[in-house]
Amino acid sequence: MGPTAASELEQAGTMLRRAEREGRRFLNPVPTTVGEWSTIFKVLPLYLSSKEEKTPRRQLGPFRTDVAKYDTVPESGLRVTWIGHSSLLVEIDGVRVLIDPVWDERASPVRWAGPKRFFAAPLKLEELPQIDVVLVSHDHYDHLGESTIRTLAGMVSMKETEWVTSLGVGEILEQYGVKRKRITELDWTECVGDTSLEITAVPSRHFSGRSMFNRFETLWSSFVLKGPTHKIYFGADSGWWPGFKEIGVAYGPFDLTMLEIGAFNELWEAIHLGPDNAVRAFEALGGKGLMMPIHWGLFDLAMHSWRQPIERMLELANEKSVRLWAPEPGYPTEVVKGVEVRSDWWR
Repeated sequence: MGPTAASELEQAGTMLRRAEREGRRFLNPVPTTVGEWSTIFKVLPLYLSSKEEKTPRRQLGPFRTDVAKYDTVPESGLRVTWIGHSSLLVEIDGVRVLIDPVWDERASPVRWAGPKRFFAAPLKLEELPQIDVVLVSHDHYDHLGESTIRTLAGMVSMKETEWVTSLGVGEILEQYGVKRKRITELDWTECVGDTSLEITAVPSRHFSGRSMFNRFETLWSSFVLKGPTHKIYFGADSGWWPGFKEIGVAYGPFDLTMLEIGAFNELWEAIHLGPDNAVRAFEALGGKGLMMPIHWGLFDLAMHSWRQPIERMLELANEKSVRLWAPEPGYPTEVVKGVEVRSDWWR
């Protein structure tokens, strides 16, 4: 595969453009300040002193995927298995896409410290059905797990799998064992694929870096997945920005819109949505179809209670008549037009 310019871009707004750089660092689509050491010093005392239930007091799950379900195609043509956080297996119009796979025990550069997952992955990597594409949005540890990538790269069943990611992230994937010829890196507004599935990278307002010393040196993106019948928007990580409306106009409407609701705080409002801005983004994207809350319920990454994002999301959905699609982790669930899914597994 090789990236091409998205045809919709010709009539899209000015915010939908290729990523710009300043030296080695990529720039956000709108001016954005990302906290440095000073922000960390502000956050750490708040994090340590928080009395919220940031991790579940009782063991969650276990959740278990019935892998036999993958032997039959979804009647609706669209089925999603939420692995947890932002990791998903999407079956769209006959193509299987594994998104931001993290089976690692911790979202951390080391195995002995850092945010630990609340529950085990509902299926083993070796139990995955045949995967056509692995999509990696950016290089943060809660979206790109080293041990996960190394395992996938070594699996016989993955030898023909294509890997799609943002500019610069391919080098990391290659270091972890993925063959370079299988990797396609996309700039914003570039797309790859064919009539069975087209994947387009679009701007998001976030940042990158697997340490404090290489921030912004690889690109971060959200993605549009377009099959013959269905369209999905995978928001990955992003703060609010006006470009959501232009993305909706250029690429929507979407059957399923996946937006992050967790790991939110006012100190990093520019780079994460939280529930309120997720609803705002959903409406700006067109407000059609179903909204899937992601980026919550698996890692302790903020000061709020681990349940707070979904509790607030449900309040907003009821207030604003947003149709939610929030399945239980590990359960392959069909996406049916107009049909909500509201699992209460987290209670």
